[in-house]
Amino acid sequence: MSVKKCFDNRELSWLKFNKRVLEESEDKSVPLCERLTFSSIFQSNLDEFFMVRVGSLFDKMLIDPTERENKTNKTAEEQIDEIFPIAASLSEQNVMSYHNIINELSEYGVEQVNFKDLSGSEEKYLAAYFASEIKPLLSPQIIDKKHPFPFLKNKEIYAVVYIETKSGSAKLGIVPCANGVFERAIFLPTQSKKRFMLVEELILHYVPTVFEGCNILSKSLIRITRNADIDPNESLDHDVDDFREAMEELLRKRKKLSPVRMEYTRKLGDAALKFICENLEIEKWQTYQVKGPLDLSFVFSLSNRLSEHNELFFNRRVPQKSPDFPDNMPVMERVEKGDVLLSYPYQTIKPFINLLKEAGSDKDVVSIKITLYRVAKNSKIIEALIDAAENGKEVLVLVELRARFDEENNIGWSKQLEDAGCTVIYGLDRLKVHSKLLLITKKNGDGVKFITQVGTGNYNEKTSALYTDLSLMTASTEIGLEAVNIFNALSLGNCVEQTNHLLVAPKCLQNKIIAMIDEQIELATMGNPSYIGLKLNSLTDKVIIEKLIEASKAGVKTDLVIRGICCLVSGVKDYTENITVTSIVGRYLEHSRIYIFGEGEGRKVYISSADFMTRNTLRRVEVAVPVYDKGIADRIYGIFTTLLSDNVKARVQGDDGIYRYKEETSEEKINAQELFFEKAYEEASKIKEIPEEKKKQSFFEKLKSIFSK
Repeated sequence: MSVKKCFDNRELSWLKFNKRVLEESEDKSVPLCERLTFSSIFQSNLDEFFMVRVGSLFDKMLIDPTERENKTNKTAEEQIDEIFPIAASLSEQNVMSYHNIINELSEYGVEQVNFKDLSGSEEKYLAAYFASEIKPLLSPQIIDKKHPFPFLKNKEIYAVVYIETKSGSAKLGIVPCANGVFERAIFLPTQSKKRFMLVEELILHYVPTVFEGCNILSKSLIRITRNADIDPNESLDHDVDDFREAMEELLRKRKKLSPVRMEYTRKLGDAALKFICENLEIEKWQTYQVKGPLDLSFVFSLSNRLSEHNELFFNRRVPQKSPDFPDNMPVMERVEKGDVLLSYPYQTIKPFINLLKEAGSDKDVVSIKITLYRVAKNSKIIEALIDAAENGKEVLVLVELRARFDEENNIGWSKQLEDAGCTVIYGLDRLKVHSKLLLITKKNGDGVKFITQVGTGNYNEKTSALYTDLSLMTASTEIGLEAVNIFNALSLGNCVEQTNHLLVAPKCLQNKIIAMIDEQIELATMGNPSYIGLKLNSLTDKVIIEKLIEASKAGVKTDLVIRGICCLVSGVKDYTENITVTSIVGRYLEHSRIYIFGEGEGRKVYISSADFMTRNTLRRVEVAVPVYDKGIADRIYGIFTTLLSDNVKARVQGDDGIYRYKEETSEEKINAQELFFEKAYEEASKIKEIPEEKKKQSFFEKLKSIFSK
């Protein structure tokens, strides 16, 4: 068997991942409103896939149509040819899932209606609503010599009509269905107030009244997806005077990139479809019919109307207090006593925010340095950094302006931080800074001390309650000094060349990972216990994949927990039969990255911001931190093994690259995410505050220390 059987195409592997998201919308054990959310997530995921990944394939097809990707040897055109029918089929499956969910919600009064379902009074209500609330705000356009084809915005819905005018000629009419004023879901004034029609369907129904005197030959709703793959590294002049202004201009350009896909709800007829495709400069095969809503983002307003029905939602879960942080102990003091790990969303992010607040007002703190990739809208982390700067602390913030689809937010934050007196820098030329790194530097009579935090996820309060991530805080001098080197390098526009503790991409991560895999290969070759365990979002780095195949052939047992893309196919005889690949798609988005090498006393454990994708290992600044505290390392290993034991939300990849649920057995059902939350609640219930006597004693000890100086 050829080694080629061990590789899967990146884009097709991603489609398999999104199919797993779609399966959550079909899972009867998932509450109905949550299933509705998964249906919406599937659709928004697919939109972004077309905007970014398919967009990049179209670019490659134009630049070098003969270029082949390095795993399955496919050209861009060959990949696109495979993607479109799969995407159309999955979209059809998602529409069926959506309709099934809406049907099941009918017992709660929910019904998406069309005009044949309406009573006479309801029809009169909608006619009056359209006439008074919708029609006056529409901006219809007919396409002819004097009225050119308009610019259609990305992901917005339009009603299109193919009409026969009084003169007998056929023309296209277009009506935008979104203007920032219309509510998507129009709820009828029934007793339940849960019967609804989508505004675009209402517009399409009454569109003949917009084009009065014309014979409607066909009509449909359409939605286009535009290429959003605009690479700042390629598009920006690297001698620009103001990088932030250049990024703002680049974002304006992105909104006007070429369409890559068009979805439509009803058959338009060949002439109309051909006319639209010609004007959009796309081919007919880039279009497909969707017999349902073109945009499911409205489902959240529907769920809000059902909020009193607890059975339609997951049981309420709230991030819990960590037992490592008693309420009345300062966070910095606790970290200086020993390393601490926070596990989101099971534990609250508040200790981290408190750490920043304390640092901002602590007289011994000289500086706070942090890398920001994505932050929450009303960010308490930004607020704490601004407060620190206003308190006179040196605050250095690296804001990555190229965080895709968060560029505008980050540009805004960078301005606010600068205005507050923070020193703001941006990512390096051609290298995004994706690391999650914080360094607090203190100076007192005992010398210079550090508190360093390394995380697997963004400094974002919102996602910390939705994504599973890990955050390590340490007062280690060695790790602090290496963090100093990283920030110094970033400030000078350089990369770190050498490290002894942290793994830092692009120059000190992939090579060190390869070296640790080689160590396990050597152990296996000598007949000693060997092991590799990796938890990642994605695995595409061919160099690492080939090394993992080599390890498997040497007999190294390897467990991979990979939520999304995985270009390695496990279980292939003579090549990857010692490798298992597990994907967990559930209530929370699995986002933490864990690297484990070895067994027993020789086990090395890291947490990291880096997936094993070439873009992470070689084209970004990423940081992985070794976990030297044995208790924390054991805890992380326990998290990893619990994920492997999941038999509810886990799918296991077969040697054909297909992911399947684990076979049902008599074993106890294990949903890892639910188990972690149960443990977090149990641990939080046992938290005891520091007795007042000890607090007082600690206070007097501090006074004594101050006066003794």
